[in-house]
Amino acid sequence: MNVTLNGEARRLGEHASVREAVAASGAEAGARGLAVAVDGEVVPRGEWDAVELREGQCVEIVQAVQGG
Repeated sequence: MNVTLNGEARRLGEHASVREAVAASGAEAGARGLAVAVDGEVVPRGEWDAVELREGQCVEIVQAVQGG
């Protein structure tokens, strides 16, 4: 399935979950300050395994960092 992951076209396996998209991005799923939005809607960490992505969706993964 094709999605947009942090602004780049990416191919994920069929029935990929949000957690799989996080792994594909290279982000550490257990890291603090990690947030995911699918088509502009934040997906709570507790739902990452349950939310299945669909063809063409836009997934944004951001990591809060300390500093200025």
